[in-house]
Amino acid sequence: MDTRQTLRREADRVLATLSPSNETAQPADVMLHELLVHKVELEMQIEELQRAHASLEEARDRYAECCESSPMGLLTIRRDGMITESNPTGAMLLGVERATLIRRRLGSFVAPRDGDRWNRIFLDVMDRAGLGEEACVVGMVRADGATFDAYLSCRRYEPVGGSPVLRLTLFDLDQVRRAQDGKK
Repeated sequence: MDTRQTLRREADRVLATLSPSNETAQPADVMLHELLVHKVELEMQIEELQRAHASLEEARDRYAECCESSPMGLLTIRRDGMITESNPTGAMLLGVERATLIRRRLGSFVAPRDGDRWNRIFLDVMDRAGLGEEACVVGMVRADGATFDAYLSCRRYEPVGGSPVLRLTLFDLDQVRRAQDGKK
């Protein structure tokens, strides 16, 4: 901040000697003044960019914290059905380690009775750019063989410079039902 003020004062001092009526102004003085003013402007722009960058980092950290601690499973799935991202809840709901889940197809966790329906929904959402969200209830099979009904909310997402993916929210309806039964 002091540097900027000093540079501004220096630019103002040089500017004062270069008034249009002053015929003794040297071209070098004019150029020096222009360079100093430009330098001040650049430093102000850098400071603004640094503030914006810090604000974006803070927002990113808040978003990541929300995703990581969400009570719902959050998954990203490529067009080939492969899971590429998961929050801890998604891995826990499917009964596998997060690193292992990322190398699997979501279809391998869908109960056989709902496999065809899931595939139709998945392909339908992937083929519809920008047409909103699709939700369904499908039977899921955890890695240990236990089954549960899951509510899936799917939305196509197109990352900049990348192929479209499916963003999926998953939660265990059986868990919700048990919680509701406990309140009665």
